[in-house]
Order: sequence, then structure tokens, then C-alpha cells
Amino acid sequence: MISIAMFNNKGGVGKTTLTNNIASLISESYQKRVLVVDCDPQCNTTQLLMGQEFATELYWNKNNPQNVTTISDVLQPIEDGDSNINESIVPVKSSETRFNIDLIPGNPKFSVIEDRLGSGWHELLGGDIGGIRKTNWNASLIEKFKKSYDFIFFDLGPSLGSINRSVLIGCDYFITPMGTDIFSILGIKNIAEWLTGWLSLYENSLKLCEDRFPGKLESFRIPTNVKIKNGYLGYTIQQYITKSKEGQRRPTKAYEEIINSVPSVIENSLTGFINEKLEGKDLKLGDVPHLYSLIPLAQSNSSPILKLKGADGLVGTQFRQQDDFRKILKVIVDKIFHNLEKVS
Repeated sequence: MISIAMFNNKGGVGKTTLTNNIASLISESYQKRVLVVDCDPQCNTTQLLMGQEFATELYWNKNNPQNVTTISDVLQPIEDGDSNINESIVPVKSSETRFNIDLIPGNPKFSVIEDRLGSGWHELLGGDIGGIRKTNWNASLIEKFKKSYDFIFFDLGPSLGSINRSVLIGCDYFITPMGTDIFSILGIKNIAEWLTGWLSLYENSLKLCEDRFPGKLESFRIPTNVKIKNGYLGYTIQQYITKSKEGQRRPTKAYEEIINSVPSVIENSLTGFINEKLEGKDLKLGDVPHLYSLIPLAQSNSSPILKLKGADGLVGTQFRQQDDFRKILKVIVDKIFHNLEKVS
């Protein structure tokens, strides 16, 4: 099983839309078993897949007849002071969504766990096994589902905090969706500095724990190899809106300068996290077109963009935009599989 975090320190780059449409295409076209975990307290993935009615019933009316487990439920034992996760996990089944993927829904109160995970991190720095176990909750989650799925995608919020750190510690790879703005580039630099800082501390803490309590890490199945240390899989760039003249796209100089700077920023900032088997040209997974009204239409119908139909309100030029997105999304997914094959 392969676990991938979708992450950028910059919000508003189409991360949730891209994550779930990639996951849906992998499930539908490649016949893979896919789980998506909504780790963003804003719960955008959950709303996209399940719709407003589901969210109202689950979060507001507290009505959960199928006993679906949210991400907060998974970490409730840690919130209560324990070091384990709740392993009685019931995802939303793929048959309940048009995306054909399973889902562990997010929860707006997930941000509450940030303090508890932060405390666990401080305990970890002293080699404390309890703190290490709390910080490795995602490794436990992935271990539980390793025989149930081929892929797990984690949709992360933009923060550089304890939640995202603990998610990344358990993942194999990460991808950075980007926009054509200076803040997306600064976000990459922030990620690189942040990862470098805490990974060094984390690995030192594991060594300290093993010295103090030989065999404890193994007994609690704590991975000593942090896979994302060489797990950068690539990036996408969300295209900006341009004017056209006689049917030809007219680039904007400022945006083009930003786009042209991305490859060097990626290689210079994240060089330590790029697998040696990947070349610079492998890292650009694709350009994501501006989808205009397709995104709100997909959201209102809780549907992948590729499954929108006339009955959903798809009209006119939207059919062409949908077809263009289908081609581009396939390129992105094929590049992901290509990179995975190279590093395996």
C-alpha cells in the first residue's frame, strides 16, 4: 500500500479538488482500492465528497446512524491522554460517494488535538516512548489499513503544526499542489525549512529512545525509517486566467516569471527530500487548468469533475473544459505512477 500526503503551506491552490479527482481516477481507471483521509479541520474533502446534507447531519445534528468514524474519533484516545488510536474505524464506503473511494471524514474539532500532539512532541524530544507513540498515530492508522487499500491519500491543511507533522511522519510520499503566485513559492521554502528542522530532531529522539529503552520502538511497531525524508513525489501548477486574442492564449509576464522559477525553487529547496532516482523533469506532474464554474458545479453535486453530466447542470463550453481536464488529470496520474515505479 502507498500513502501520499497532498500538502502546501499555501491555501487556495485547488489542493482538495485535485486530491479527490486524482483519487477517483486511480480508483475508476486503474482499479485500485483507495482511501482518502480528511486531515484538514476545514473539512473541504468531506464536504466535496459527501455534500452539505451529510455534514449537517454528522456535525450539527450529531446523527451518525452508520457509526462512521471521523478523524477526530480516530485520535480520541490521544485526546483523552492515551498513546493509542481508536482502531474501530468505519470509513464512509465507496458505494456512498460518486468518487468511488472510501473516506475517513474530517471534523472541525480536529484542530483541538493540536495541543495534545504538541505536548507529545515535547515528550518525544526527551526520548519518551509515549510521546513517540502519540506522534506516530498515522503510522498506526496506515498499518491498520495496509491490506485493505492500494492507496491512501491524506488531504492536509496549510499549517506547519503538530497535526501535519504527525501525518507526514507516517506517509511514504508527499505532493505539493501549487498556484501561480509568489506565496506558493514561499510556501515551498517554508515547507523545506520546517521539514529539515523537525526531521533532524525526530530522528535524534528515536535514537535516544532506543538507547534508553532498547527494543521499545520495535515492540510498539514504531518505524525507524522516515520515508518522506526521500519521499517528495512532485508538484502541480494551477494555471492562471489569461486573455486570448484570436483564440491564442496571451501569457502574462509576471505570472510566467513565477512559473518559470518553480523548477529551480523546488530543486533547491526540496533537494534533500527528492529520491535520487528522480530527475528534475520527473517532478513536474502537470499543469492544472483553471476550471471556472466546474468546481462549484462539482461541489454542489458532490461529484468528480469527470463524472458531471447534463443532468447535473453541465452545459455548453463546460463539456470541452471537462474533456480538457480529463486529459490533463490522466497525465498527472500517469506521472505519479511513473515516479512511483522509478523509486520503488
